[in-house]
Amino acid sequence: MCIRDSMQILDRIKTVNVSDTFAYSMTQFFRFTADTFFAKRYGHRAVVLETVAGVPGMVAGVWMHFKSLRAMKAGYGEQIRELLSEAENERMHLMFFIEIAKPNLIERTIVLSAQIVFGLFYLFMYIFFTRTAHRMIGYFEDEAVKSYTEYLEIVESGKVEDIPAPQLAIQYYKLGSDSKLSDLIRCVRADEQHHSETNHNYADKL
Repeated sequence: MCIRDSMQILDRIKTVNVSDTFAYSMTQFFRFTADTFFAKRYGHRAVVLETVAGVPGMVAGVWMHFKSLRAMKAGYGEQIRELLSEAENERMHLMFFIEIAKPNLIERTIVLSAQIVFGLFYLFMYIFFTRTAHRMIGYFEDEAVKSYTEYLEIVESGKVEDIPAPQLAIQYYKLGSDSKLSDLIRCVRADEQHHSETNHNYADKL
């Protein structure tokens, strides 16, 4: 079961050093872009954001896998599994919100473009600036928590209909058959909080 109680969004120090400042600046740039294109269309925003969010864990996990092979050393397994699990979790988020938002052809094209551009950018970042890459994703996830909190608020206020949760989400989170969109948002938000803590912890260790 997912965490259903209210979650505290951590206020993190954004200017510890140049690396963290750059990571936070990139996060704000992507947040501005999402706000500009999607405004309050939270379902469509979620589709694009989850498309991008599914990239880092896969890129980092595969890179760590090859790093282990090149070094011919064990000890990377736990981190590889954690990163790939994060990528799979974000992929499932995308599947949930595709059912809700039902993006059109143009939006799907934007999603594909975002995957390609961000995938190449993040691969470069992870190879040469691993700490910054993890910190940036930590900040991304912090913003995701804020976005899902805003989404939840407008659903609970009645401005957006609290429709039934997709069956795929009910099965994934083992929710009740009568679960709603608001229940799904709480589950996704809990996942994003966990990803935030994971990536910030990795950055702190580097």
